[in-house]
Amino acid sequence: MAITLSERAVNEVRRIIGEQNLPDGTALRVGVKGGGCSGFSYTLGFDDQRRPTDQVNEVDGVTILCDPKSFLYLNGTVVDFEESLMGRGFKFTNPNASKSCGCGESFSV
Repeated sequence: MAITLSERAVNEVRRIIGEQNLPDGTALRVGVKGGGCSGFSYTLGFDDQRRPTDQVNEVDGVTILCDPKSFLYLNGTVVDFEESLMGRGFKFTNPNASKSCGCGESFSV
């Protein structure tokens, strides 16, 4: 299994990379950190440095990087991008989460 992106998420990542003039080879780094209302919070960022221990996946030309500890919690996760009247942002569908908070930004296992 791996961490994957929906088509909408791929398009948004490409848009951000282009809009911010990030260098070729820039990847989306996905991770978790302690905190949030349910125990863990998702993290997203851009990185042009691959670490030897990173889990690497590519979806439609977008490279996804994840450190090994975060990957234990995120393996099988799908990252989507949503736009609605309430706002816009990335949404995580994580099969490893036993409970998520109402905002969808944190989870527990």
